[in-house]
Amino acid sequence: MKATIVTIGDEILIGQIIDTNSGFIAKALDRIGVQTHELLSISDDKQHILDTFASLQNKVDFVIITGGLGPTKDDITKHTFCEYFNDTLVINKEVETHVIELIESVMKRPASQMNKDQALVPSKCQVLFNKFGTAPGMWMKKENTVYISLPGVPYEMKYIVENEIIPKIVNEYKRPYILHKTIMTYGQGESLVAERIEDWENSLPEYIKLAYLPAPGRVRLRLTGRGTNKELLENTIKDKVQSLAKIIGDIIVGFNEDETIEVVLGRLLSQQGKTIATAESCSGGKIAQELTSVTGASNYFRGGVVTYATDTKVSILGVSPKTIEEFSVVSAEVATEMALGVQKLMKSDYAIATTGNAGPSKGDADATLGTVFIALATPNGILVEEFNFGQPREKVIDRTVNKAFELLQKEILKNV
Repeated sequence: MKATIVTIGDEILIGQIIDTNSGFIAKALDRIGVQTHELLSISDDKQHILDTFASLQNKVDFVIITGGLGPTKDDITKHTFCEYFNDTLVINKEVETHVIELIESVMKRPASQMNKDQALVPSKCQVLFNKFGTAPGMWMKKENTVYISLPGVPYEMKYIVENEIIPKIVNEYKRPYILHKTIMTYGQGESLVAERIEDWENSLPEYIKLAYLPAPGRVRLRLTGRGTNKELLENTIKDKVQSLAKIIGDIIVGFNEDETIEVVLGRLLSQQGKTIATAESCSGGKIAQELTSVTGASNYFRGGVVTYATDTKVSILGVSPKTIEEFSVVSAEVATEMALGVQKLMKSDYAIATTGNAGPSKGDADATLGTVFIALATPNGILVEEFNFGQPREKVIDRTVNKAFELLQKEILKNV
């Protein structure tokens, strides 16, 4: 089964807001075996919407639309639905009661006529209840295609998708199985990983596809199986993952989409009863941000400092001014003193420190743009490495964070 997701709104087309709804809907559909065929963003223009509806008629099973359901004149989705389906708007009493109760209980004022008009829906539609807002979702079918309209407000859209749409599709439609398995790798680029697993990839059956999802310092490998035999898909993917681990087990850190290296590190630190602290310069606090994005990080993350200016490395971390003068602020020696300083300051078992030239200008050091030193203080000593991550600035920062995590993981695993 195939679906097209359509977002309506000029604010998306001009970059005023970012479309996060499509990704959520696509994932929800994928979990129940509905493949997203296309993502579209179109303007708040009636003819544009009508043309889009017509172009998708009988080409996909579901057209899911978000946006344009508000109470103001620029929200035209309901009226456009009526024109496309040759229908008229009528008051839905259940929605009207909900709207009045919501306005009076939350806003503490009487519902206006504009609020009550949110209960106007096409007479032929199946209403999808919106617990958290005033705009209901709408489900209408024309020939072989179902058109589903959802509010653009993310938390309202999510409620309707999870509680109305997904259960309805599951109950009313027979769907194939779509299974995914994501393998998280760190430390080698996409091309090198591809070379190492070329023979393995060529051995995959037709119903199993491999996708490379690279990012600076990390590559996700996603296996996708599609078919009607769930047991066959599960067993084949399991066997292929096991054989893959024999080839690149040295760079695999996890086997699920949510099994990021930050999650793995948190689990390892918790299991060993160890703690971590950070002292960041060129990475600007992003290492600490990623570590604390994991639930339960308070069990092992002691704290972090961003000593971006040279003098703060001295005053907060105790880096020697003589070290900076002799070796430069971007050096292995400074990174070492930063790591030892924050390890002492935070009383942690492990400590990561970064200093470098992320660019685009050199700042207080003469090191080549992209040069980064990462130091790791451990219960057994200190190690420091130099890298050049090139440009642009964003790439340098991302690769610094990922490489720091890779070094930390390898060091922790020595004690497992």
